[in-house]
Amino acid sequence: MGVKKEVKNPGIPGVSIPEKKCNDPNCPFHGTIKVRGMLITGKVVSDKMDGTVVVVHDYLYYDKKYKRYEKRKSKIHAHVSPCLDVKIGDTVIIGETRPISKTVSFVVLGKPTAQG
Repeated sequence: MGVKKEVKNPGIPGVSIPEKKCNDPNCPFHGTIKVRGMLITGKVVSDKMDGTVVVVHDYLYYDKKYKRYEKRKSKIHAHVSPCLDVKIGDTVIIGETRPISKTVSFVVLGKPTAQG
């Protein structure tokens, strides 16, 4: 039969596989959760919850009436695995998954690595 891989690569550019291992079923590298949908880059503003961080996503919105852009931001709750070392102030990449809880539908994939 098939042998279960120890570590799976989600195949997202700019994301490296962590060195540490974990037993978290909601880990995108060591668990069974799949990343699909949106990929968002943001800044961690809170890590007070157990296994969850709050990421602020800044973006520009085009206002058709006034024909200009305005800055907007949204706070997104994301699950963070124990194998990732994420602190307040870090820039992280988060990916959309199935709903993990009432407010969490994203997982932290890691810090972006330099390309090029």
